[in-house]
Amino acid sequence: MTQATAGVDLGGTKIQAVVVSAGEVVGQSRHPTPNTNAADVVAEIVAAIHSALDAAGMTTPDLRAIGIGSPGSVDVATGHVSKARNVPGFMDDVALGPSVRAAFAGTPVLVDNDVRAAVMGEFRKGAGRPFRNFMGVFVGTGVGGGLILEGELRHGRGNAGEIGHTTVKPGGRRCGCLRLGCLEAYAGRMSIEQTARHRLEKGQKTKLFEIMERKGRDRVTSSVIADALDQDDRVTVELIDEAVEALGVALANAQNLLELEAIIVGGGLGDRLGEPFVRRVEQAMVGNLRFPEQPPLVLGTDLGDLSGAVGATVLIEYRS
Repeated sequence: MTQATAGVDLGGTKIQAVVVSAGEVVGQSRHPTPNTNAADVVAEIVAAIHSALDAAGMTTPDLRAIGIGSPGSVDVATGHVSKARNVPGFMDDVALGPSVRAAFAGTPVLVDNDVRAAVMGEFRKGAGRPFRNFMGVFVGTGVGGGLILEGELRHGRGNAGEIGHTTVKPGGRRCGCLRLGCLEAYAGRMSIEQTARHRLEKGQKTKLFEIMERKGRDRVTSSVIADALDQDDRVTVELIDEAVEALGVALANAQNLLELEAIIVGGGLGDRLGEPFVRRVEQAMVGNLRFPEQPPLVLGTDLGDLSGAVGATVLIEYRS
């Protein structure tokens, strides 16, 4: 019997699933995250895993375990998730692990934070391999972070690395967590969309939503933002400028505190905007460093969109 593992990266826009065997990705799939309720999201996760198994030429009995990276507050012991505002229905308690386990004939399911999973993927199989001390910052629907300190994933009391909810502008834009001035309120894709809609209502012109409709999307995805930037859309350019500035402040504060070897920037938006975006964030960070002559390396991901899903399989090994 093949001893494979499945990994899932649950995001506000997409569900990425992979099947890994002998250390290699042998099947993968990507499904849109339903914009409805928790039951539909769980069903789509199950469907994405089946699609990845089909691509690998495998079936449920070939799986020895499933790993899931989810946003929000994750109870690793029970597999329950809550307070994930970017996933429909996941603000309330969702029995994610038990539900997926039941759908796969009792196959063990491990659930952890999505960004911690992505950081582990980059640490073991990606851009983080050379380092013992680094931070991963994943800019997508929201903004999440994870820390590798002295070669170990830092959990703290469960929320270590939550750079998205550090304050970059006291009294600034309201975040989805209801606090003011969080990094996520400036750099998260959902906040960028909400701010762009507000500016449109105030009479500012933007092509962002025309591009969204033309691409057949029901939300402003990272590719929509990238296309708007390519067309030099003023509102989008201004919002990404604000995101870069906010990231520069947050990353500099993290570096001033922790003196990291490297910072890895990824996530749906980070990966889609690519190297130019990473270099801009680096420049914004250096200007806020206590010791700008000793900056950390600032890198993009090696695994790209697969960081979280591959990382979820890495977590299975890490916890074994």
